[in-house]
Amino acid sequence: MKRNKIGVAGLALLGATSLVLAGCASGGGGNEGGNGGGEPTDAVITTNGSEPQNPLIPTNTNETGGGKVVDSIFAGLISYEADGSVVNDVAEEITVDSPTELTVKIREGLTFTDGEEVTVDNFIKAWNYGALLSNAQNASYFFEDIEGFSYDEDSELTGLEQVDDYTFTITLNKPAADFAQRLGYSAFYPLPDAAFEDMDAFGENPIGNGPYKLAEEGAWQHDVRIDLVPNEDYDGPRAPQNGGLDIVFYATQDAAYQDLQAGNLDVLDAIPDSALETYETDLDGRSVNQPAAIFQSLTIPEWLDGFQTDEEGKLRRAAISHAINRDQITDVVFKGTRTPASDYTSPVIDGWSDSVPGNEVLDYDPELAKELWDQANEIAPYSGEDFTIAYNADGGHQTWVDAVANSISGALDITAVGEPFPDFATYLDARDNEQVGAFRAGWQADYPGLYNFLGPLYATGAGSNDGKYSDERFDQLLSEGISETEEDARNATLLEAQSVLFEDLPAIPLWYSNVNGGWADGVQNVEFGWNSVPLYSAITK
Repeated sequence: MKRNKIGVAGLALLGATSLVLAGCASGGGGNEGGNGGGEPTDAVITTNGSEPQNPLIPTNTNETGGGKVVDSIFAGLISYEADGSVVNDVAEEITVDSPTELTVKIREGLTFTDGEEVTVDNFIKAWNYGALLSNAQNASYFFEDIEGFSYDEDSELTGLEQVDDYTFTITLNKPAADFAQRLGYSAFYPLPDAAFEDMDAFGENPIGNGPYKLAEEGAWQHDVRIDLVPNEDYDGPRAPQNGGLDIVFYATQDAAYQDLQAGNLDVLDAIPDSALETYETDLDGRSVNQPAAIFQSLTIPEWLDGFQTDEEGKLRRAAISHAINRDQITDVVFKGTRTPASDYTSPVIDGWSDSVPGNEVLDYDPELAKELWDQANEIAPYSGEDFTIAYNADGGHQTWVDAVANSISGALDITAVGEPFPDFATYLDARDNEQVGAFRAGWQADYPGLYNFLGPLYATGAGSNDGKYSDERFDQLLSEGISETEEDARNATLLEAQSVLFEDLPAIPLWYSNVNGGWADGVQNVEFGWNSVPLYSAITK
């Protein structure tokens, strides 16, 4: 979350390297007061959220509404502290034996909330389920580096081998220098045996091994809230210091902010545009404004006529990019809480650069934008009507979408308009069914690495490649980059891969986000992590 370098030293070194970290909780240094990290309290913490798009299965959850819940009720091999550093959770030790081989030893005596002991079999079965083509899991892409993975047919992950109940090995089909660092992401969570009896039913009432659990059968009130209580059997670095977590789904960020001010909401992780000028004064020391690993873009999908990545489409994409006045929008709409983007990643991630070749396409230049648009029209006249930008109305996006649309309309003499959907889940379904044109896109990193901003979003067939982009040059550079065991060489190749993105513009970078949040009077130990998510387990009141 801070501007210092975020990464895990030594994970990619040749030879045997161990990831052995103390299993202690972050003490919550976000503000003074509270119980000082002492005995847990019985107070339940309320926070904002959104209806999960899918049942709560870790390998099929790749959006923030479901992710907030899944990350609370499951524990992986490692977890991430506020600054992005890793700490062992279920793992006792992770050893990088070579660039393609890892050995994982888990702690003994850990259980799921139904009493089943957590063994390596729970990891192996869960990962194989997530990787199977027929299961169509959103996060299946995360298993592609493991021996045996296939995009063409159902195939067992042969690279997972059980040594004993508490030890297994991972063999990769190619070097992946940051693989150990990825293992805290939700795709790599274990599943209990009960999940495989009826996965659909399990997703509605999941059984986890993390710091929280569902309060009771029916704790998920669809489109209303999800209530969680502490898991008394959890023994890891995120042990709850409070009496539970109630996640309330709000129709608008303004409504959530009003509840925060009234004391009806304890923690808010997104301040509405309407309050950006005043929230730090309104909340009087109970707010945060700090960089986070969040990237915002405008995705123009491959299915949009006139915008395929041929000569015509590239000209139109570049014209749209040059037509957006990022400086003005981040200043006027966001009051300086956003920074105009200069690449496809985030400044808080180690290896970031603002000098990627080709990023001049992000410069606001309405005259050049019109020239490029006219060149595209010479190839084929624009057949579209309005240029629409789809977004979810419950996310506080209308003001900036309208500003971007107005900037495009003014430069190109076309009609650009926002296309609102009532909530995040409805918007995602329309996007996934290719029922939208251009659409707003945000990426909250899964783990603190450059590759995570590139592979999942733009590699051919990747689970979050929602615009259906595909380019052999990019895929090759991405593969070469993540195979590099030397950090500087790896980062240089990933920067070269970004140059291909700037040529094709599958998504148009807009800005980097700060996390702007706040908490109610009487709430203590609030700390927002590197990826903008509050460390809920540490919060007290």
